[in-house]
Amino acid sequence: MHRQRREAERSGEGPVYAALDLGTNNCRLLVARPSKGGFDVVDSFSRIVRLGEGLQSSGRLSEKAMRRTIAALQICAGKIERRRVTQMRCVATDACRRAENCGSFVERVKGETGVQLEIIGAREEAALAAAGCLPLLDPSRRRALVFDIGGGSSELTWLAIEERGRVRLLDSISLPWGVARMAETFGSDRISDRTYRAMTEAVLPWLRRFDEANGISGEVAAGRVQMLGTSGPVTVVAGLHLGLARYRRELVDGCVLGFDDLDTVSAKLRRLDRNGRARLPCIGRERADMAVGGCAILEAICRTWPVGSVRVADRGLREGILFRMIAGDRAAA
Repeated sequence: MHRQRREAERSGEGPVYAALDLGTNNCRLLVARPSKGGFDVVDSFSRIVRLGEGLQSSGRLSEKAMRRTIAALQICAGKIERRRVTQMRCVATDACRRAENCGSFVERVKGETGVQLEIIGAREEAALAAAGCLPLLDPSRRRALVFDIGGGSSELTWLAIEERGRVRLLDSISLPWGVARMAETFGSDRISDRTYRAMTEAVLPWLRRFDEANGISGEVAAGRVQMLGTSGPVTVVAGLHLGLARYRRELVDGCVLGFDDLDTVSAKLRRLDRNGRARLPCIGRERADMAVGGCAILEAICRTWPVGSVRVADRGLREGILFRMIAGDRAAA
């Protein structure tokens, strides 16, 4: 990596950064060059690997899940090499935090792909996801709730928007509920109204404690709070609401959904079985078993804090990593 950086500097090409996010369900890579406005993406990769499949019951990463993940990471390693990346950060989140055999998995990844995974804590995961979404925040609202519904967990960040658009982290929480855990606990085919209520109720106690600790409801009542949702489930809901025949990031990223819009899409998904959801645009077979769980977590968030609308971000942790790496290099220059 140091050799590649020196060669890039000598050739005048400038630095190339890579950010890799290995979650419970997905493996995502973003490769970018710095630009005046932040960075320009030169390559990307995303694959559903289901690393955390069966983790809730066994406490371990399964052999099949590790093989799927390593195959995806080998593709990422090839892109990193071809793009002559000069600096990268590769992080792993909830599944690796919880798995008993995580240490041996990390060593295996290093040996088979050359990728060095860094297991980050829930608070840093939340902060990085929020950092990646900062360009979408409204500076006129003094507080922001940013949430990232993941596979094994969901992260919420409570932010203060200060003068000149500066953002200060006030608090964060990691909920032990994500779409994969919802599916494993409550089922993934046709979901009854009773089961859906149980899914939502499972999340609410965590949100209430976070609310009480930070006085968020009072800020919501005063009209000072904006809500922003990043990644998976909320982007899928946005795509369905917009009636997209196929997912289009440029239409989803930054769009605003009213809570009524979210309820309409959620009700539609609950009426369908897994096969019916798989036939919908923006979902497909790989996400069909987890779509309703995402809606349940989203509904719990909206019920706890009735802001009225949520801005959708098809960006998050990877972008946060890139922003921080680029800013760090500029500060050191």
